[in-house]
Amino acid sequence: MPEDNIKIITTEDGSHSLYNAKLNETYHSFHGAIQESRHVFVKNGLDYHNRIKKNIDVFEVGFGTGLNALLAAEWAQQNEIYITYDTIEAFPISMEQVSQLNYTALINTDNTSEWFNILHEVPWNELHKVTNFFSFKKLNESILEHPLPIDKYDVIFFDAFAPNKQSEMWEMDVLSKIYQSMKPNGAFVTYCAQGQLKRNLKSLGLVVETLPGPPGKKEMVRGVKKT
Repeated sequence: MPEDNIKIITTEDGSHSLYNAKLNETYHSFHGAIQESRHVFVKNGLDYHNRIKKNIDVFEVGFGTGLNALLAAEWAQQNEIYITYDTIEAFPISMEQVSQLNYTALINTDNTSEWFNILHEVPWNELHKVTNFFSFKKLNESILEHPLPIDKYDVIFFDAFAPNKQSEMWEMDVLSKIYQSMKPNGAFVTYCAQGQLKRNLKSLGLVVETLPGPPGKKEMVRGVKKT
């Protein structure tokens, strides 16, 4: 994706996001990038699943800025719970853009700057050990074409652009593929609370919860795979 389509913006909690001019869409909530990611993916994804097991396999749709992966690495270190984290991104941002993001200045954890650089600098399509509690693989592909393993993931971070911007990412072909990749008791979490999404997830067999959203957003969704 051409760099001139992507601009850095500052969200309401002081953390950066990226604005995609072509789609007229931001990568994170303009109400606060870090607080949105912590609420949707850490609190309602990792914290929720931590009640079930001590080793967690995560799949993220939309690596983007790397913020969700960084917060997952921080959470794994703080909780001493091992995470194996796979993520997919068809249009990576440039290292120049990465270097301008302010996440590591705002996330008050030792080594976050080092971890953030590793997440972006390591080769694609290979598994890397980032910390004692966090292994990471990023796939430079589209989820539309990429096959997923069956019954592998405990938590899905679904962070694609909104349905009205990239509708193909939210259709049944993709959601069914995601569902099949989830383990029993696996949790699917997303910032989106669209009615059609909830109906689609229910039709696949997920137990769908509409939860309070992050600041500035009324609701979010978690879907749990039945055992």
